Amino acid sequence: MQDAKEEVRARLNIEDVIGEYVQLKRAGRNFKGLSPFSGERTPSFMVSPDKHIWHDFSSGKGGDVFSFVMEVEGMDFRQALEYLARRAGVDLSMYQSARSGEIAKKKKRLLTAHTLAAHYYQQSLLRNQHALEYVFKKRGLSKDIVRDFQIGYAPSTGDALVQFLTKKGFSGKELSDAGLTNRFGGDLFRGRMMVPLMDSTGQVIGFTARIIDDDPSAPKYLNTPQTLLYDKGRHVFGLSLAKEAIRAHDYAVIVEGNLDVISSHQAGETMVVATAGTAMTEHHLKALSRLSAQVRLAFDGDKAGVAATERAIPIAQAVGVELTIITLPGDAKDPDELIQQDVALWRTAIDMAEPAVDWLLGQYEQRVDMKTAAGKRQYTSAGLNVIRTLSDPVDQDHYVQLMARTTGASLEALREKMSQGKSEAPSRLRPVSNNLRVNDSVADSSRQDDLLAVLLIDPSVRQQLTSAHVGLFEGEARQDIARYLIEHQEVIEDTPPLLQKHDTYVKILLLRADTRYAAWDTKDRSLEVARLLRLGITEHNKLKREQLIAELRDAEDQQNDERSSAIRAELNTLIKEIKHG
Repeated sequence: MQDAKEEVRARLNIEDVIGEYVQLKRAGRNFKGLSPFSGERTPSFMVSPDKHIWHDFSSGKGGDVFSFVMEVEGMDFRQALEYLARRAGVDLSMYQSARSGEIAKKKKRLLTAHTLAAHYYQQSLLRNQHALEYVFKKRGLSKDIVRDFQIGYAPSTGDALVQFLTKKGFSGKELSDAGLTNRFGGDLFRGRMMVPLMDSTGQVIGFTARIIDDDPSAPKYLNTPQTLLYDKGRHVFGLSLAKEAIRAHDYAVIVEGNLDVISSHQAGETMVVATAGTAMTEHHLKALSRLSAQVRLAFDGDKAGVAATERAIPIAQAVGVELTIITLPGDAKDPDELIQQDVALWRTAIDMAEPAVDWLLGQYEQRVDMKTAAGKRQYTSAGLNVIRTLSDPVDQDHYVQLMARTTGASLEALREKMSQGKSEAPSRLRPVSNNLRVNDSVADSSRQDDLLAVLLIDPSVRQQLTSAHVGLFEGEARQDIARYLIEHQEVIEDTPPLLQKHDTYVKILLLRADTRYAAWDTKDRSLEVARLLRLGITEHNKLKREQLIAELRDAEDQQNDERSSAIRAELNTLIKEIKHG
């Protein structure tokens, strides 16, 4: 059921599931809350959306979304998988033994078909002069951008791609399942500039196609339908090419059109993505929030743009993303057109983004007559509806005061009107199982985990760890990681191939390191390693002493004088080490 587990994990956000049991607040790239397993008053329960891991420092517990549900609901793995599958909308029957292999095989075939199709469209572009002129002259795209986005051309003949892929061994059913054919079995895309839709790893999972000869009877854009690979409600166009820039700049820019993304990347603004021709969803923002908590929207200032922004604000509040709005100057209808006018104007517009609520209030103000009571009523009604969706009372108070200054109304009147609006009861956290137990040896295991965590992220302090220290660690996973750290000197940011069987535990250690030691300098980390090793050796020697005392009693009971003398000598040596340690 590994495929089923991975499908459920991919469809669910771990912070959403855990957030039903623990009140979480964003802490940088992670979330923090009070442990549901202990009575702590200072939050030490961490969730990493990036690593899909949670870790509770107070109890020593940690793992993935499945282990959390198993803990809080008292379920076994199968029960947790079924519970989360229902929530994710995953049909587990599709992943039963042979069926599971069929799904994985089918996905692989569809990915191969899309890869071949993308290459075919690229070759078709090179062979068609009219398409080349459209791409390079009319659209003004560079060779580098065409290469990076794998842009191609679909011939206008009815079944060119179908013939090509049929010769490659693909059946009509496979091509239909891939979304590459129409209802008659011919090519879905004809006479169009082809732009591949790629997943976050850069694999082609579909296409968006722009007609190159204006035809009022044909849609300007045509997209791949929903398939086993492509889900428009989850897909972020350009993410595989933008994620490094988003991390570097610490913000993402969302535009409405895929060609706006391509033009922006060509202009050097590579943190730009799009929602692939559909309304922005929580899944879109979740994908971006793992890279940055700052998102800038380049929506139109028309009625549709206002409505889209209104829908986006509560989604962003739920996800923990800070939204700002980019306003295009002059008469440019989209970023692509603005870039054609002057690249500098687009860069300035991005830099001048204003908070989403401020932008909305400004739009409301422009649409009514603020000199009349009716205009002020319409303005405050629309504004307060947005302000109610804000989760932070300080934000709410700020905007109520802003509206009071704009309208001349009193704060009391606006607050009364706001209180009269519909308000949802605060969400109640789900109860956790009463059968939870905190680990008995949390202190010892916590110390060992701290030691491994700091060693993982700083190779310069690993020289203190030797093969003689491996025995200080409890369990196969800790000992395997200790051996790996002795033999390797690279900085570890994700689970190395040799430690894949301990993947979850390594990610927990990395989350622990990020939380506790990321801000420390090398000197402090070195001192911490020395301290933890010293404590580990002391604890190990104490345990060894207890073991030797028990063995001495057995030897004395058996009147084995020779064995008793040997144990006493070993015990005396150990006691001296403990005293001097």
